[in-house]
Amino acid sequence: MSELEALKERQRKTWASGDYARIAWLTVPLADALCDAAELRPGSTVLDVATGTGHVALAAARRFCHVTGIDYVPALLDRARRRAGAEDLEIDFREADAENLPFPDASFDYVLSAIGVMFTADHQRAADELLRVCRRGGRVATASWTPAGFVGGMLKVVGRYAPPPPGALPPTRWGTEETMLDLLDEGCQEVTFTNATVTQRFLSPEHYADFFLEHYGPTVKAAERLGEEERRAFHRDLIILAEQSNRATDGTLVHDWDYLITVATRA
Repeated sequence: MSELEALKERQRKTWASGDYARIAWLTVPLADALCDAAELRPGSTVLDVATGTGHVALAAARRFCHVTGIDYVPALLDRARRRAGAEDLEIDFREADAENLPFPDASFDYVLSAIGVMFTADHQRAADELLRVCRRGGRVATASWTPAGFVGGMLKVVGRYAPPPPGALPPTRWGTEETMLDLLDEGCQEVTFTNATVTQRFLSPEHYADFFLEHYGPTVKAAERLGEEERRAFHRDLIILAEQSNRATDGTLVHDWDYLITVATRA
């Protein structure tokens, strides 16, 4: 197994741990923001890459598009199918790898990903696949956490307690204009960027830390590798991070998570 293949398998196990469906609640607003930024045309074909529990796919289907969603974690796809069924939306959810999309060239009018493709092992290969399956004149659009935002800070905390394996690139690279221009350079005639935030609310900074240590794959896996004293320190550092960004004065937690929307027109 190559270094990148080993990394990918480790990532798959990470996202299958915890209960990402509960964490996914927090990213629901990004789906509509991404679809609006891409200006989806009703009746068009849309691919949602790394769909997770299906936020973007559902948002696109509500706009009367013909939607396919892919992910490499079967449990997340099962949840996405149940959500689509509850709304009576027809979406083709398939198990597939974002770095090896099982579609011919130029298959879709729009290729989207919100907080998904940024976590792939091979960033350039994933970006090349997004472009490959998008038709000429179509759009590739992503929403990604920024390195300087709250989630970027949280991932840095995780990295202090569970250093990333060799060959791993920071996923928040996808949240910078410089990286996105580099990744999409060969296949686009126009790229635009929008900086955005989503406000999150928790019962308290402690509640945020407990919630993520129980449900979010990267923090769950990091904590599993730690001894009791280190786990307490990890928990404390997550609380401190939340306190530093807190806008609430009543003991609850209200803070903003920054992300970057990139919309690229396929050349």
